[in-house]
Amino acid sequence: MINRILIRIKIIQIVYAYYQKESKDYALAESELIFSLQKSYDLYFYLLSIIPALTDQEQKKLDKNKHKYLATAEEKNPNTRFVDNLFSEQLRTNKQLSNFLNEKGSLWNDEQVFLKNLLEQILSSDVYIEYLKNKDHSYETDREFWRKIFKSYIMTNDDLIDLLEDKSVYWNDDLDIIGTFVLKTIKRFEKSQGTEQELFPMFKDDEDRHFAIELLRHSIIHENLYNEKINKHIKNWDIERIACIDLYIMQMAIAELLHFPMIPVNVTLNEYIDIAKFYSTPKSGTFINGMLDSIVNELKSEEKIFKN
Repeated sequence: MINRILIRIKIIQIVYAYYQKESKDYALAESELIFSLQKSYDLYFYLLSIIPALTDQEQKKLDKNKHKYLATAEEKNPNTRFVDNLFSEQLRTNKQLSNFLNEKGSLWNDEQVFLKNLLEQILSSDVYIEYLKNKDHSYETDREFWRKIFKSYIMTNDDLIDLLEDKSVYWNDDLDIIGTFVLKTIKRFEKSQGTEQELFPMFKDDEDRHFAIELLRHSIIHENLYNEKINKHIKNWDIERIACIDLYIMQMAIAELLHFPMIPVNVTLNEYIDIAKFYSTPKSGTFINGMLDSIVNELKSEEKIFKN
């Protein structure tokens, strides 16, 4: 589930923190990387669990209204389609999600105000109104309702973004990527799988785990070699005047170019240029693009890049 885009982002954060510390401890940096990736995987479970949490919030509201002293006819006999949603119930009883929540607890137990506000937005949305009008009460309709809600009202919720940033510094840039995997998870759920429906594993395979550890290692231990390459291609500039984050991004890119023959050159270049645009200055993408292009040409001429 944790893809290479997220791995690269996490590593640039770890590398940046590594060089800001007086004592350089690679073992600690590696531990930080693994912990950071684990936190991202935890977020995947927490975001999935927001669906049954919202369902519970609505059930509490319906129960409270039903027992009012002067409850209206509508409050006594409410529309229960939201709380009876078949997909939400399957997700609530999913064994992997249940095991995770039993071990680590729910993120939403102490966030009742947030859940209440988010629920109000959902229940007043066009998606919900259309859902109520739809006479097809199938599992597929219930699943598609939550896919639309998650995409349009949960992933884009500013309060959720703020809440996640307050909960963990490791989640500051995770919502878009992890949220995309939640959407993929919702789409691949099948009623026939019941509680046994498989969720995404932390890594797609051992190769991705290996990629994370090795990219961090090569980015750090060959720092001087990479800086020599970078310094060689700076025109009328000094390496000490390059923004730190730009320097670390280029070091990582060179490490990937040299040590991961299965990754095409254009994929590596595009990924790090995108990271530069997001994490550094507006002009960094263009600067890094030009620098890496020159470095790639040199490495090719020296026959140091071998791509399968």
